[in-house]
Amino acid sequence: MQVFTIAPAGLKPLWVVIPVALVLAVVVAALAASLAGSWGVRFEVSAEGLRMRGDLYGRFIAAGQLRVDAARRVDLAKDRDLRPGMRTWGTGLPGYLSGWFRLAGGERALLYLTDRQRAVYVPTTLGYSLLLSPREPEAFLAALRQMRPAGPGPR
Repeated sequence: MQVFTIAPAGLKPLWVVIPVALVLAVVVAALAASLAGSWGVRFEVSAEGLRMRGDLYGRFIAAGQLRVDAARRVDLAKDRDLRPGMRTWGTGLPGYLSGWFRLAGGERALLYLTDRQRAVYVPTTLGYSLLLSPREPEAFLAALRQMRPAGPGPR
């Protein structure tokens, strides 16, 4: 019996494998960051505004840019227009949505959503709304309502 091995392929296949591996590494890192963020998201309410921390989509929104008068607790089983629809740039994991979405009613929204029955809807003057899942929705709404905007403008 004679045995023959395959001729070496050279380095050409690596030019395909390396970019694919890099893309996969970036995707895995983004998913890991989102998953870690889902456990550590915080909503910090102060007299200056609302700061959302925890993952890639965190930001600060000044008190004068929050329409606190229209903020309310929602149940997405009943408030059908506020249900998350198309994800435009964000994370959609089972039990955790974060980032930019279009709501069923067409509105653009930034979500940090884990509990669809105890969510809080907060419109802003910035062309989008917030749909959040604080652990204590009523206390969160009360804290928002105690804010005082820094200057004149709609609340």
